[in-house]
Amino acid sequence: MSDRHIEISLTRRDVHCTARLLDDRAPVTCAAVWEALPLAGDVYHAKYARNEIYALFPPFASTEPPLENPTVTPIPGDLCYFSFAGAELGTKAYGYDREVRPGGTVIDLALFYERNNLLLNGDVGWVPGIVWGEVVEGLAAMAEACNDLWRTGAAGERLAFRRA
Repeated sequence: MSDRHIEISLTRRDVHCTARLLDDRAPVTCAAVWEALPLAGDVYHAKYARNEIYALFPPFASTEPPLENPTVTPIPGDLCYFSFAGAELGTKAYGYDREVRPGGTVIDLALFYERNNLLLNGDVGWVPGIVWGEVVEGLAAMAEACNDLWRTGAAGERLAFRRA
C-alpha cells in the first residue's frame, strides 16, 4: 500500500499542514479515520497535555480501535486518537457544552505541535493515545497558528481533517 496523506486545517486562520497516516503502526485506527473523512469540528486547545489542539466527534468506527501504537508522550507532529466516555469529560471544568453527553462516547482527534507533552489528566490519570499519523509538511506554520489560538482564543475556529 502506498502512503496515504491527509490535510489538517484551522479553517478561520486558513492554515494547513499535511500528515502521513501510519498504516503500518496503527492500521485499524487509520482505516477508521480514513473512512470517516472529511471531519471538522470546533477546535479546543489542551489544558493538561500542553501543546495540543483537538476536535471532538461522535464515534465513527464500526468497532472501537484497539490501543495500537500507544503513547503518553506525543512529539511534535503526532496525530492522536482518543476515545472517552462522555462522563469522563462531562464536568464544567473542561468547558464543553454541546459535544459531550454523560451517557455517550466522544472521539478526540488531536494534533500535537510542540515538545514536552504529557498525557496525564488530573481527574483520571494517564490517558494513552493512539498515534495514527505524523505531520510531514507545514508543522511550523501550524504551530504558530496553534500558539496564536492559545493566546487569543479558539472561539469560532474549526479544526478540519480531509484526504489530501
